[in-house]
Amino acid sequence: MKEKLIDLLEYTFHFNSEMIRIIAENIEKADEKVISLINHTLNAQQIWNSRILGEKAFEVWQINPLETLQEINRKNCKKSIEVVNNFDPDQKIHYQNSQGTHFENTVFEMLFQAINHSTYHRAQINSLLKQNGIDPILTDYIFYKR
Repeated sequence: MKEKLIDLLEYTFHFNSEMIRIIAENIEKADEKVISLINHTLNAQQIWNSRILGEKAFEVWQINPLETLQEINRKNCKKSIEVVNNFDPDQKIHYQNSQGTHFENTVFEMLFQAINHSTYHRAQINSLLKQNGIDPILTDYIFYKR
């Protein structure tokens, strides 16, 4: 299971990186919603990692400088893989969400949430890019594996 989880995290990293690249190359056409969503996508993975590792988390909707997004993405992937390698996927983690409500989920559930969440928002971003006259990128997992 750990190998598959790492593969999905690397897939997430790859297409987050491609999305950041497309946005940066077309920044004059990228609207506020595109910028907000790519930041939120990266912030959310950082937050899930932080909940597992007990570290300081980003704000859910904070806007990071465009030139830092690739580095944030790289650090997110590295931290997530560190979690996979150092935690039992079935280990339960107690945490609180951004509203202060307490929850408990397994490491696997938390990392899979980060992966799935990224996929969801990349699809939203692609739709917005297309509306703004920017060619969307194919981000399906199967294209990553080909």
